[in-house]
Amino acid sequence: MENKKKVAFYTLGCKLNFSETSTIARNFQEEGFDRVDFEEVADIYVINTCSVTENADKQFKQIVKKAMKLNDKAFVAAVGCYAQLKPEELADVDGVDLVLGATEKFKITDYINDLSKNDMGEVHSCEIEEADFYVGSYSIGDRTRAFLKVQDGCDYKCTYCTIPLARGISRSDTMDNVLKNAKEISQQGIKEIVLTGVNIGDYGKGEFGNKKHEHTFYELVQSLDKVEGIERLRISSIEPNLLKNETIDFVSKSRTFVPHFHIPLQSGSNTILKKMKRRYLRELYFDRVAKIREVMPHACVGVDVIVGFPGETDELFLETYNFLNELDISYLHVFTYSERDNTEAATMEGVVPGNVRAKRSKMLRGLSVKKRRAFYESQLGTDRTVLFEGENKEGYIHGFTENYVKVKTPWNPELVNTLHDINLTRIDDDGSVRMEFLSVEV
Repeated sequence: MENKKKVAFYTLGCKLNFSETSTIARNFQEEGFDRVDFEEVADIYVINTCSVTENADKQFKQIVKKAMKLNDKAFVAAVGCYAQLKPEELADVDGVDLVLGATEKFKITDYINDLSKNDMGEVHSCEIEEADFYVGSYSIGDRTRAFLKVQDGCDYKCTYCTIPLARGISRSDTMDNVLKNAKEISQQGIKEIVLTGVNIGDYGKGEFGNKKHEHTFYELVQSLDKVEGIERLRISSIEPNLLKNETIDFVSKSRTFVPHFHIPLQSGSNTILKKMKRRYLRELYFDRVAKIREVMPHACVGVDVIVGFPGETDELFLETYNFLNELDISYLHVFTYSERDNTEAATMEGVVPGNVRAKRSKMLRGLSVKKRRAFYESQLGTDRTVLFEGENKEGYIHGFTENYVKVKTPWNPELVNTLHDINLTRIDDDGSVRMEFLSVEV
């Protein structure tokens, strides 16, 4: 075949986006395209957008500019959440030829016919009500772990969030298809699978296009644990009200599921949680962490938290700070609240000034550093298993233990994508942990 067309991808945002980009890329490869790095000259640049990150539009413009610099005749397509929410805005950006919303992004190869630059970005974004079918996807080939999507969309109506507007109703992959994808991944020598979705604890809802729960998340976890060839399974982020004790107990005894939970809290103040329309209060969150600690004292527990939500006074922020300070958790992901169109919170009173939001964010980031350090210190002297990544960073190879401690050791290409039993010895200047191998094979 003469010159194959080249396609390059750029992904903003979450693990789910990474898994979807990978699936879209495989569709292109099946159609005879060559996938190249985003830094290279390509005929088509596909940008998978995110509506959650700060400055989503600014970031997007910079990426388009970069693509145009590499090849000003390239065809540029925007897909994903931001493309669904603000399609016209993205279509107006110089150089953008195609904008595809939630239902169309997986059919992108149908839209790319003659690859001629459009004077004006073409928009195909559905009414979000139409986003009711499920496209399974997983990412592979980028790293030592794969992200396996099991669920999409969300039926929760949190007052700050645009995800239901960008991704539609909660719906799930069928159990058979998830297990089939998991087997495919394990056959490719990938050692770790991260389960991902918008609200994965809701797994099973809409599995057969209806609102009934055909299976539960707990049943999914039990079935995946039996798939042969998988060394490690990690649950990405799960809502506290959907993380049931039976799941926590199962993970503690599981063959493959690792002791690492990432549980969004968003606020440690019940007043704010109610304004956010979260489906739990801080007492339930406390109980979840206590349960994890009871059966897995060495588990890693990560927390999402939002600062600067409307109505968050100094007193209410301190409720969050003190709650987190006293909670036995391992690290925080801190988000500074930012107004989103068409959300309830955008019109609420009690707007917190930008400089106050920034200050609170800094305080919690400082707390996160302290928490991670304390967690790492608590793990020194213990025996763990590490999965090494593929990158040579300044003469070192890094990896993560099952309970998400970041370790480093001098670079050795033979270690890439291999699992080893190690002992954690000391914390290095850069915050990662040094280690000794327990077996003599290296």
